[in-house]
Amino acid sequence: MAFKTPHQLTLLALAGSLAALSGCATMETGSAAAKTEATGSAGGANSQGANSKLPRCEETLGTIAIVEDTNAPWYVMLTQQRHLGPTTPVLKLLIQQSNCFVVVDRGRAMNNMMQERALAQSGELRNNSNFGKGQMVSADYSLTPSITFSNNNAGGAGAAVGGLFGSVGALVGGSLSAKEASTLLTLDDNRSSVQIAAAEGSAKNWDFGAFGGMLGAGFGGLGGGYTNTAEGKVIVAAFVDSYANIVKAVQNYKAQTVKGGLGTGGRLNVDGGVNPNAPAAKAAPAASTGMSVLAAQQKLNDLGFSVGKPDGSMGPRTKRELAKFQKSRQLPTTGELDAATQAELSK
Repeated sequence: MAFKTPHQLTLLALAGSLAALSGCATMETGSAAAKTEATGSAGGANSQGANSKLPRCEETLGTIAIVEDTNAPWYVMLTQQRHLGPTTPVLKLLIQQSNCFVVVDRGRAMNNMMQERALAQSGELRNNSNFGKGQMVSADYSLTPSITFSNNNAGGAGAAVGGLFGSVGALVGGSLSAKEASTLLTLDDNRSSVQIAAAEGSAKNWDFGAFGGMLGAGFGGLGGGYTNTAEGKVIVAAFVDSYANIVKAVQNYKAQTVKGGLGTGGRLNVDGGVNPNAPAAKAAPAASTGMSVLAAQQKLNDLGFSVGKPDGSMGPRTKRELAKFQKSRQLPTTGELDAATQAELSK
């Protein structure tokens, strides 16, 4: 096949450059092109190579567990349709690098922890294994992640590229797309169940696709860091953004207060609810028949509750029989001649 047109010759040159460079390909560990926005490592309170956009706390605020709803639609789409992994490992790295919280595991690793304890209790572990009760650390807070949306092709710049550069540009533009994602994190206090903070995060990246890779290889890295950016990297970047916003929120945290205390009825005056502004309602005076103790003793004897000879005195025996009577009538068993008991005795 003969290549005659300038466009065909350009394509041939690009293909030749790609073939030549492919022979020089080597395995590169720690490649910057393969990294996500969640970079580096963490060990205790120290971190190395963390993203410069990630804020850091000088003082740790408490322990935290990540609650990932594996039944949520976004999680099913993430793992089954997009074939991406859980968000928990990324968030654990970000949290420890920030030093704002100490991570306690409540995920699948918890099964191994309980398995080791079960082995210890069964006597299978060595005597000095030091597994016992009261060793685990409680989680002060829970962090719940969610992906609001993740769009694998949100851009339409391909048509513009094709219009500017003709048929060769159309080939480039046809593989040019924008990947974007929006994430949300909520932070809850485990003891009160009160939400402490919530933060949104987002990220977007232009992807030159397969032909963009040819451009990057043949023309000094034109595609650069934007070439072949996986959708997972955009989601990670969005979580970096949302967690950074969570850190900023807790660093500027001011507790919400409700007059009268949280959970005591609120102040919206809902019909049927408690109005904290209204004065406490006075209890209505109990209706009284004015029955004397002597008359009550006589009535109890008549009904088969033996109080002995009526003497008008509220002794232990009279109280005991009053309590029996109250119980038989499903009244509060106070053993006292209260208004409700008097009314029942008068029937």
